[in-house]
Amino acid sequence: MSELVTGEAVALELRPARLPSRALGVLIDLVVAVTLYIVVTIAVVASTSSLDEAAQIALSIAAFLLVLVGGPIAVETLSHGRSLGKLACGLRVVRDDGGPIRFRHALVRGAIGTVEILMTFGVVACIASLVSARGRRLGDVFAGTLVVRERVPTSQVGFVPPPPPWLSGRFSALDLSAVPDGLWLAIRQYLTRMQQLDPQVGWAMAERLASDLAAHTGAPAPQGVPPAAYLAAVVQERQAREVRRNYAAGAASAAGAAAGTGTGLGADSGTGPGTPLIDAGAPHRAPGAYGPPPGPISVTPRPSTPATGAQAVVPHEGSDQPDRRPGTGFAPPA
Repeated sequence: MSELVTGEAVALELRPARLPSRALGVLIDLVVAVTLYIVVTIAVVASTSSLDEAAQIALSIAAFLLVLVGGPIAVETLSHGRSLGKLACGLRVVRDDGGPIRFRHALVRGAIGTVEILMTFGVVACIASLVSARGRRLGDVFAGTLVVRERVPTSQVGFVPPPPPWLSGRFSALDLSAVPDGLWLAIRQYLTRMQQLDPQVGWAMAERLASDLAAHTGAPAPQGVPPAAYLAAVVQERQAREVRRNYAAGAASAAGAAAGTGTGLGADSGTGPGTPLIDAGAPHRAPGAYGPPPGPISVTPRPSTPATGAQAVVPHEGSDQPDRRPGTGFAPPA
């Protein structure tokens, strides 16, 4: 792992590419470039057969410079450090500060690469890459570039064993605000791999981590508690606080959404007689709120009012059923 510092003082952790992957990428690029050069040479020879020998030599040199020298420079400039071979191997050329390369970087790398790769069959480039701490060849040194790995294999997240039951909730009053993230990461890595360590080495490492954690929290580790169990209990307490904090943030956002959308439902709802209304006492939850889903919403039908005045029921003529049409308020003569 190589730590680079950008111009904004941001530390970048990059993995420099080593000689085998770089050699494979260069080999793929050379195969493509040489194949293209042979095709261009055949085309040039066939089209300039009527010219003299000097003109044919000049065109051959121009094709060599254009394909084998200018081609890689143009590809790395346009693709920001990703040639065909590097793309196949998951590599990329970047600046020393981690930024994308430009034309001048690709020009220096291509010009020096013609000497250390093409003219020496890669011997100089291999020696320089083996000597360099970050696997850089001479073209990278003079151009101020670095070939890094873009596709890093992701390892499965290890399982953090839970603490003993008698330690659960014992450190609820512990102040964890001053513990740095690097220490949390080291504790988590130790807990996920402590079964793979030698017992003595693991015990010493747990004691050191427990002492560092106690120094940042301001409270000493309890007597008689194994350091690994103490670390696991504190990590569990931190995770529980994160869960409570996330739940509180979700509840606050749900309350804000309910306050913004839950007002004014009854005035312009457009409900008519007999339309069921949502009970005002039913709990309201936003779609993204935390917690279990709400229970069934109770509904209360709108109470019917007695038919008076213009809404009086008028019986149908010749029928026993009342007429549901709005009446005029007057009964027909008997």
